[in-house]
This record gives sequence, structure tokens and C-alpha cells, in this order.
Amino acid sequence: MQNLVKKEYRIPFILVTSLFFLWGFAHAILDVLNKHFQDVLVITRAHSAWVQVMFYLGYFVMAIPAGLFINKYGYRKGVVFGLLLYGIGSLLFIPGEYWMSFNFFLLSLFVIACGLVFLETAANPYMTELGDRETAASRLNLAQSFNGLGCICGPLIGGLLLFSEGGESNISLPYTLMGIIVLMVALVFYKIRLPEIVHGEDEEELGEGGARGLWSHKLFIFGIVSLFCYEIAEISINSFFINYVVDDGWMNARDASVVLSFGGLGLFMCGRFAGSWIMRYIRAEKVLFFCAVGTVVTTALVVLDLGVLSLVALFMGYAFEAIMFPTIFALSLRGLGNYTKRASSYLMMSPIGGAIGPLMMGYVADQTNMSFSFIVPLLSFVVVLLYAWKVKQCSLC
Repeated sequence: MQNLVKKEYRIPFILVTSLFFLWGFAHAILDVLNKHFQDVLVITRAHSAWVQVMFYLGYFVMAIPAGLFINKYGYRKGVVFGLLLYGIGSLLFIPGEYWMSFNFFLLSLFVIACGLVFLETAANPYMTELGDRETAASRLNLAQSFNGLGCICGPLIGGLLLFSEGGESNISLPYTLMGIIVLMVALVFYKIRLPEIVHGEDEEELGEGGARGLWSHKLFIFGIVSLFCYEIAEISINSFFINYVVDDGWMNARDASVVLSFGGLGLFMCGRFAGSWIMRYIRAEKVLFFCAVGTVVTTALVVLDLGVLSLVALFMGYAFEAIMFPTIFALSLRGLGNYTKRASSYLMMSPIGGAIGPLMMGYVADQTNMSFSFIVPLLSFVVVLLYAWKVKQCSLC
């Protein structure tokens, strides 16, 4: 960490990194919640995908307001406000369980997502500014590794509580515990002081046109498209991982949630740690290109439905996709100078792909089978591969 983070920013780096764990947990527990609603409420896979739709719709709706708020009031207040929304949304699961209303659960998830937008819009660009620009992608991948740790804990804890052997639903319990912890963290950030990052003029100045100058940055626009497609792929795969292994007879839902935690998302976390280390020696653009090729190949093997080989490829895909979001995010912010906060809010609209992807994948799965439905993430990873190739070519210019 010594070479990645400036000495005066090490404490803020550690504190803000804790936020990555919190939103990783919130994202990953959705994958268990999706299958749980199918069983308890007796709904189709396409219907249960509305869990992801409402969650990631919150990102799309709140991304620009979050950027404006953070641009005006700073990173710390953005974090505190986001944590408050996160905590309130989690506690709304208590009345939701009392009524057992699917629509009320969706509202609760929407509120949580709105809070996470503030956290991610503040924390992601903040991390890129805590050291040299050349190490921004590596630094953000290191912080995002703890997001992977949260992703492991989400399905593990959620699966053990939601798929209990007695068959009883404990749906509000994980969210109640999460809400209490998040509100305590909000109090910590309310009391501390985070140094604000002042963005100097960049070599690639965007000009006097404000947002118009921002939209003239072609790699930034391609970065938004790439992140959007990545979200389609990642969230679709996570949402239907349990369905895939259960439908093919590999294991039951309870065991699948544990395997998702330690197998898929464990590889995901290891991939981020490894990616952060590798990017100290190899340019981020090259690493992204290699990993994009890996995701296209592994997802294609799942679509081909080759038995054990497809199952192994599914797990390997988690390792290859691990570095994609933070790396694309960091590369997309290069050269934006004073427009970094505004650009971050636009980039945080990309998780709307997480709302669209599961709907498409669920529909394809209902019409065909789970293996063929992986065509949705496959096509999305192809777009990421094209972005990786383009940014790699530009780095050679």
C-alpha cells in the first residue's frame, strides 16, 4: 500500500475502504433473495428478476442527484447521507416481512440502492485521487477487493438465514443486522473529517463547455457503455447462478448459496487482489484486455452446455471479471480533471444494466434453458472486450 497511497491519505483510504465491504454485501445478498422469492412467493424467474430491476433502477434515478450533492457538499457528507439511506432501507424489511409484500420489499431495495449510489459516487473517484494517476486502477482494485469480501459474506449469511432447514423465512433478520451496522458506520463518518480532494487542471483540459466538454471525451463515453454492459453480465450471472447449478442437478439451493460465496465470489475477491498486484507491473489496459478475452471464452463454454467443463468455466469467469468494474471506472476518469465528480455520477448510472440483464436472462431462461440464457452475459462481455482493445490501442499511441 505504501506505493499506492500517499502517506497523508492512508487513514482516509482505510476508512473509505470499509464502505466497499458494505455495498458488496448488499449487492451479493440479492442473488440469494432472488431464489428465495421464487420459492416462498411462487413466482417465475423473470418475475423474481424485479429484485434486481428495482435495485439497479435506484442507481439510474439517483446517480446524477448524488453527483450534484457530492459536488456541492463534498465526499464526506455524500457518504453519510448514503449510509443513512442504506440503513433506513434495510430496516424497512421489518414491516415488509410482516406484510410479506413483494412490492414493499422492492421499495425497500430501491431505498437501499439510492443510498449505495451516494457511497459509490463518492468512494470510487475518491480512491483514484489518493495517489499517483498511474496507480489509480491498481489502488481502486485493492479497495474493491474488500467489496469482494462483502460479496462472499452476502450469499453465505443470506443463504444460511433464508434457506433454513426448518423451512421458516427469516427474511428481515439479515437486513435488520445490516441496517444497525450501517447506521453505526454512518455515525463514525459523521464524527470524523475526511480531507477533500481538490482537482487540479488536467493536461487534457476539457474546455469551457462544461458537460459538453465532458461528452466530447470519446473514451469516457465508451467507458459508460462498457460499464453498462459489464453490469448486465455480472448481475445476470450472479442472479441466476443458484438457478443454474440447481436446475442442472449439481446441488440444492442452500448448498449453492454457500458455493456461490466461497467458490464464485471467493475467486472474484482473489481476482481483485491479484489484479491490484499485477497492475503494479503491467499496465491496466493490458490486464483488462486479457481478462475480457477470458470472460468471453468462459461464458461461451457455459452457453455450449458441456457439463462439468461448463461448470468449471462458470467459476473461472468470476476470476476474469473481477477487475473489470474498478479498472474501467478508473480508466474512464483519466484526463477529466475538474469534471471527475460529475463524470463519476454519470458512470454510476451504468448499474442500470443490472436491472435490464436479469430480466433478459430470466426471459431467455424461461423460453429455453439456463445454459443458453448465458448468451446475454456473453454478448455483454464482447462489448467490454471491444472497449479493452480500444483503450489498449490508445495507450500505445
